[in-house]
Amino acid sequence: MRMLLKVTIDVEAGNNAIKSGELARIMRTAHETLKPEAAYFLPDGGKRAALFFFDLASPSDIPAVVEPFFVGLNASVEVTPAMNAQDVMSGIERYAASSGVHA
Repeated sequence: MRMLLKVTIDVEAGNNAIKSGELARIMRTAHETLKPEAAYFLPDGGKRAALFFFDLASPSDIPAVVEPFFVGLNASVEVTPAMNAQDVMSGIERYAASSGVHA
């Protein structure tokens, strides 16, 4: 299932991780492991943030995905199901067919 992983990094921990090279290592490893459909890096609420859109094979994979960010960067992490336009249209059509609503 396509998921959005939002990582928000504590400023002080992020500063230390940049100085030590740990931030680059964690992000590189995450990119290699997740093989994201897209990845974006941005400021969010005065903190560093990263957004990864990736395929989650099993919910049991969540700890392996998020723990490096918790442990290595003191980050806040959110994992949310995500859809592209094709997914939304397919879901709306399926809903309409089952409910008698015109799509």
